[in-house]
Amino acid sequence: MADTSYIPRLKTQYQDSIRGALIEKFELKNPMQVPALEKVVLNMGVGETTQDTKKINSAFEDLQAIAGQKPVITRARNSIATFKVREDMPLGVKVTLRGARMYEFIDRLVTVALPRVRDFRGLNAKSFDGNGNFAMGLKEHIVFPEINYDKVDTIWGMDIIVCTTTNDDDQARELLRAFNFPFND
Repeated sequence: MADTSYIPRLKTQYQDSIRGALIEKFELKNPMQVPALEKVVLNMGVGETTQDTKKINSAFEDLQAIAGQKPVITRARNSIATFKVREDMPLGVKVTLRGARMYEFIDRLVTVALPRVRDFRGLNAKSFDGNGNFAMGLKEHIVFPEINYDKVDTIWGMDIIVCTTTNDDDQARELLRAFNFPFND
């Protein structure tokens, strides 16, 4: 059984200071209007599985190490002959993080992984979808400390989508800025 007494550092920071600052900045009347993190979705597309289906296992294990949670294998819905894709063929892996694992992942992303990205100039502040969700991509999954560089056979890219409870991009941007997301504006 999991230890329920542990509270992640970023969640404590959100409850103690970030929440109050957002209420003050946006003059929110109802405490339920305060933007919060809802979930983080990690996705790795593995296009090479058309030649070698064992590659999906490597991506599966790497994403499991990064997320600390078992990923789901995504499969093709339709056959596409030009890409040599058959129906129900494994094409990638994804995982959805919520609660304590989500806060821990964001903490590792901002403090450890993003500073290790080569030629990093900050995140694009315009990468919001109009509904308060932020999407970003990494070219190399090896920036995470859980991945042993010597044991990696292929370097995968990955998508990271941060979903918030607000529908306003400005409020979501301020929320992520408070969590020290390095935007380049």
